[in-house]
Amino acid sequence: MAQGHRNHQYHLVDPSPWPVIGSASAFILAIGAIMWMHDKGPWVMFLGFLGVLYTMLSWWGDVIREAEHEGHHTPIVQLHHRFGMLLFIASEVMFFVAWFWAYFNAALFPREAIGSVWPPQGIEVFNPWHLPFVNTLILLLSGTTVTWAHHALLEGDRKGVIQGLWCTVLLGFSFSCVQAWEYLHAPFSISTDIYGSAFFMATGFHGVHVIIGTTFLTVNLIRAYRGHFSPKHHFGFEAAAWYWHFVDVVWLFLFVSIYWWGSLGAPLIAK
Repeated sequence: MAQGHRNHQYHLVDPSPWPVIGSASAFILAIGAIMWMHDKGPWVMFLGFLGVLYTMLSWWGDVIREAEHEGHHTPIVQLHHRFGMLLFIASEVMFFVAWFWAYFNAALFPREAIGSVWPPQGIEVFNPWHLPFVNTLILLLSGTTVTWAHHALLEGDRKGVIQGLWCTVLLGFSFSCVQAWEYLHAPFSISTDIYGSAFFMATGFHGVHVIIGTTFLTVNLIRAYRGHFSPKHHFGFEAAAWYWHFVDVVWLFLFVSIYWWGSLGAPLIAK
C-alpha cells in the first residue's frame, strides 16, 4: 500500500466481527435445538437463529458493499471466488456421498434384523411416479429458468434476469412445499428403522439445501432489482446458479436411487 491506494489486484479484507458472532450464534442455535428436544422450550434455539440470521444479513451486506460500491472484487479476486465456490461444491458432493454410502450399504447388504430384504419388512415406500416425480419436474424446470436468467444477464437483459429469477424462486418454494406435504404423509418416520433414517437424512439435507439455494436466489433477485449486476461483474449470481444446478443433480441421484430403485424391493446382494 502507498498513500492509501492499492498497488495490487488482491482484496485485503478489513477486520470483521461476523465470523465470531456467527460462530457464537450457531453454537447457541445448536444448544437450543438440543434443549428443545429435551422439553426445555424453543426460546434459546430461536435466539440463536436470530443471531445467525442477523449475521447473514450483515455479512452479505458487507460483501455486496465491497463488490458493488468499493470495487474490491477485481478480476483476480473473482477468479479466486470461483475456485472457492468450486471447492465448496466439491465438499458438498462428498457430504452427500456419505448419505448415499449409508443407504446403499444397508440396501445392498440388508441385515437379518430388517428381514434380509430391502426395503425392510413392513415398510410402505413412496410411489416414485407421484409426488417425487412432480418434484423432479419442478427442479428440472427451475434449472432451465435459472439458466434463462443467466443468459439474459450476459445479454444485458435486466427484465429477463428478473423474470427468470422469479420463476426459479417460485419453483424452489414449490419444491419445498411438495416435500413438506410428502413428509407429513410419510408412512414411516426417521426412527422407524435404517430405511427411515437413510431416507429422511438424505432427502432432508437435500431439502435444506433447496431452502438455502432459494434464499441465495432471492437475495440475487433483490440485487437484480437494484441493478447490481452487469454482464462482466456478476459472480454472486453465478455462484447461486452453480449451487442451484448442484442441487438439481443431487436430486436426480436421490430420485433414481432412493425413490425409484429403492422401491423395486429386491436388493442386488443379500446376506
